[in-house]
Amino acid sequence: MSAVSLPGPPLWLLAELTYRCPLHCVFCYNPVDFAQHADELSTDDWLRVLRQGRELGAVQCGLSGGEPLVRDDLEVIVAEAHRLGYYTNLLTSGVGLTPERAAALKAAGLDHVQLSFQDSTREMNDFLSNSKTFALKNRVAGLIKAQGWPMVMNVVIHRHNIDHIDRIIAMADELGAEYLELANTQYYSWAFLNRDQLLPTREQLQRAEAVTDAWRVKLGDRMRLFFVAPDYHEGQPKKCVNGWGSMFITVTPDGTALPCHTARMLPGLEFPNVRSVSLREIWFESEGFNRYRGTGWMKEPCSSCDQR
Repeated sequence: MSAVSLPGPPLWLLAELTYRCPLHCVFCYNPVDFAQHADELSTDDWLRVLRQGRELGAVQCGLSGGEPLVRDDLEVIVAEAHRLGYYTNLLTSGVGLTPERAAALKAAGLDHVQLSFQDSTREMNDFLSNSKTFALKNRVAGLIKAQGWPMVMNVVIHRHNIDHIDRIIAMADELGAEYLELANTQYYSWAFLNRDQLLPTREQLQRAEAVTDAWRVKLGDRMRLFFVAPDYHEGQPKKCVNGWGSMFITVTPDGTALPCHTARMLPGLEFPNVRSVSLREIWFESEGFNRYRGTGWMKEPCSSCDQR
């Protein structure tokens, strides 16, 4: 393994509170073997993780899943994160966000909500998630705006909805989203298994990017659009977007700590668990994190590429 310089602190803590979810999306990024990781951290475990993360220097806390709203201690976790000084971001399908829970989360100090849709019509949204949630998601968008939260709308893009980009952007604008993330499917976990049914053509991607660019001009500053492209049609693989374990730390529902939320799928790497090891020790000293940061495992031409 090549030498690794001591990293700075993680800036972003992603707390994957649960793998449980009422949706059944074919592109789900939960591990394929998620049922083997059902022993979720307790409330006290998560509060300890939050404290250790702030002591390390993390300033933003994402609360995700699965669906984080299935945990009845979410408000307690948000309140502690707020007390500690995190900027908190809830990543949700909207299922379970009632007016009462929205008010409670606002009172607890939640700063920001990212709401997912699967498409711009009831038929396709509900088909792609195998759930009847389109009307609910529209109601939840109204709750988010009523509470005064900034709203990011997230739509995972693939072969079956990429040609609906125009209507998806129009829907986000109508619902008052400040940001829209058009996140082309990243082919890990379930998405990798289903990639033959999900991968769009190069021509579809080019059309979608052109539509997005036209909307950017039309919208001006009213809503920001992020088009996250896949690398399957690019000339080279995308590089790590979180700095090879230098900015980002994930804690999974069972307490496994990861330098990237998909790192558990990498062969030959083992990662520690927050039940028995502190975040500080994990971040600076764990073999799994430091092997991930290094380049000794890379082969040519990757190891000498300036895009690594």
